[in-house]
Amino acid sequence: MIERRPGEITTLETRAAANEEVDRNLRYKQILEIMGRDKDLPFPGWTAKGLAVEMNRLGYTPTDERNFAAPRLTELGKRGIVEPIGKATCPYTGRRVTVWGLCEREGAKT
Repeated sequence: MIERRPGEITTLETRAAANEEVDRNLRYKQILEIMGRDKDLPFPGWTAKGLAVEMNRLGYTPTDERNFAAPRLTELGKRGIVEPIGKATCPYTGRRVTVWGLCEREGAKT
């Protein structure tokens, strides 16, 4: 273990290192593949947690932690590929969460 110096913010360093390790293009592809499939869902669209559970089920991620999907959904949303289409109570967490769907032009491609 490396000792922390007083005043040093180690979380910024470790967070940046972890962020650099993510293969964003692969994760985008995985998310869009899942979102493009027909699936029996409790509501139309996907939550970040629902996507994370499906990504784990398919072996794309080691756990079903929602943070495997949530940051990538935000990035895809900024690119105009996915969009928030509503809110719903997440069946995994019981909380009101954003439901994401493919943008119309993206949905037409898949």
